[in-house]
Amino acid sequence: MGPAITLDSAEIDLLDGVGPTIDYPKGQRIFTSGEVPDRVYFLKAGVVKVYCLTGDGQRQTVALRYQGELIGIAEALYGGERTCCAEVVTDASMVVISKGRFIELLRSRPGFALRVAEILGARLREAHTMISDLTCYHVPGRVALFLLKLVERCGVTDREPGVRLSLRLTHEELAHMIGTSRSNVTSILNTFRKHGAIELKGREIRILNPERLRDYQ
Repeated sequence: MGPAITLDSAEIDLLDGVGPTIDYPKGQRIFTSGEVPDRVYFLKAGVVKVYCLTGDGQRQTVALRYQGELIGIAEALYGGERTCCAEVVTDASMVVISKGRFIELLRSRPGFALRVAEILGARLREAHTMISDLTCYHVPGRVALFLLKLVERCGVTDREPGVRLSLRLTHEELAHMIGTSRSNVTSILNTFRKHGAIELKGREIRILNPERLRDYQ
């Protein structure tokens, strides 16, 4: 997971004024599969997960969206029904932009349209990488890889050893993101802890030895 393609300050200011800003509490669903994609969301604060439902009703998280990212753009531009759901992971604040207004922005501002195209291209590559990870790595390797990716996006260095992940996820949420069971995640994290790769304090995960995690891949 490379650095996300981000909007510049002028683009952020532009989006900030084209729709109402709404606060969403943790756990609130933003949209669900089957809905008409008539809105695009600009995430000003918080974290949102995008997930699909499998045939047996299980959740498979396909992406995490962070502050400064757009949500729901592909389906709004494509025009079909939404195929995924989006839910708030941490309390979030979003600018809600109507599909019509968003398309007007793309038509009137070529630079912004190019940025959106770059974002969609990066997300397509991210999806291909996820498919490759699911097929090429065993479960411990996928857990290790996901933790290392989280270091890039939400790692915090403080006075204690290692890097703390600011995003606190339950083992169930981690399982949804990796494509395995909660019990598998719990067992694997405990193994990582015993080997000195991570430290666990409730939901908080601290990466102590990234190289040891890479050994699992």
